[in-house]
Amino acid sequence: MKNTVVNNKKISFWLVATIALLTMVGPFTIDTYLPSFPDIEAEFQVSRALMSQTLGFYLAAAAFFTLVWGPLSDRIGRRYTILGTLIIYIIASVGCAMAESYPSFLVFRILQGAAASGGMIAGRAMVRDAYDAQTAHRMISYVMMLFALAPAIAPVFGGWLHDLFGWRSVFYFLALYGISMWLLTIRFLGETLPNEHRQSIHPVQIGRLYRDVLMKRRFLFLVFTLGTAFGGLFLYIAGSPTVIYDFLGLGVDSFGVQFIPMTSGIIIGSFVSSRLTHRFNAQTLVTTSIVILGLACSLNLVQAWWLPINIYTLIAPQVVYAFGIAFLMPGITVMAMDCFPQNRGAATAVQSFVQMMTTSLVVSELLPALHATVIHFAMGQAALFGAAALLWFGVSRSPAPELQQVKADMR
Repeated sequence: MKNTVVNNKKISFWLVATIALLTMVGPFTIDTYLPSFPDIEAEFQVSRALMSQTLGFYLAAAAFFTLVWGPLSDRIGRRYTILGTLIIYIIASVGCAMAESYPSFLVFRILQGAAASGGMIAGRAMVRDAYDAQTAHRMISYVMMLFALAPAIAPVFGGWLHDLFGWRSVFYFLALYGISMWLLTIRFLGETLPNEHRQSIHPVQIGRLYRDVLMKRRFLFLVFTLGTAFGGLFLYIAGSPTVIYDFLGLGVDSFGVQFIPMTSGIIIGSFVSSRLTHRFNAQTLVTTSIVILGLACSLNLVQAWWLPINIYTLIAPQVVYAFGIAFLMPGITVMAMDCFPQNRGAATAVQSFVQMMTTSLVVSELLPALHATVIHFAMGQAALFGAAALLWFGVSRSPAPELQQVKADMR
């Protein structure tokens, strides 16, 4: 497969479907084993705090290794990066399933995290390699539609496996999922990075690349716009036990009340965004998403201050917010990668790193600082959105790289 993939509708479908399934590796690895926490704790005789470290270290490894896989995919290609990291992921998943002690389980969870981010990074870059900016925006929207299903179905499926076969079956399932992704990659994903666009992975060159990335004001504003805006949604995802148990007074089997509508908002938003890409450019769609997110925050503050707490008043603003995030993410992703057209893998890596670290800070710092009240949650989300809106204002005041090139050519 060459860079003409966009001209073949059948190949285009399988390209997008396979990349979407690759991006689901992360949510599946995070969420499928959550129902198994009590049994794993009992078998390894560890506390809930120690068990939670298996999630924290996983996220830290995933965030750090995005900075490794990005430049590597710019050197050896997207396809080999995906295939190599999937092999590591399969080994790590089997290691978790066969672990006989907590330390070995933790080591293999870290290895899972390191490997799980490879397919996501290389896959996003592959979409931009294969398509023009407008089409890539639409394809990333399609990827998000499928990706959004993972957090909704992963805990349910993990609980089903746990009840039938025990907690180790969850990790054997993840290994089988990794094998399936490896086979799909072999079958449907050709290399999209031309040889003439390969970049050096010499440490000095990588250091210079990340220095250039950190000095690119437009790029930083773009990735932090997405990071802070997504943090506003993740606040309610990470705080879902408080929302379900404390705010709504529901039971352990009621998480679908929150996650199914929010997932639906992402899917619908992704679909609508994909249909509008042929009529509006990425900047217009991102500006529209900022307006939608502002509306969602306003509705959330209104319900927090003046409306009675129930499922409809509390969840409805989050559905609107999730819809806005689905509008925001594809446009930001394409615009950020286009800041470094010769290093799209590295650009995607930094974007993912910022998003992961922002969500980590939301979980570790912001969420514990908020009082368990509807008003404080709404204000926390509004603050994160306000930061995103200010950052986007800074982006919109600076011309896009292609406009800068046009001006230079006219001189």
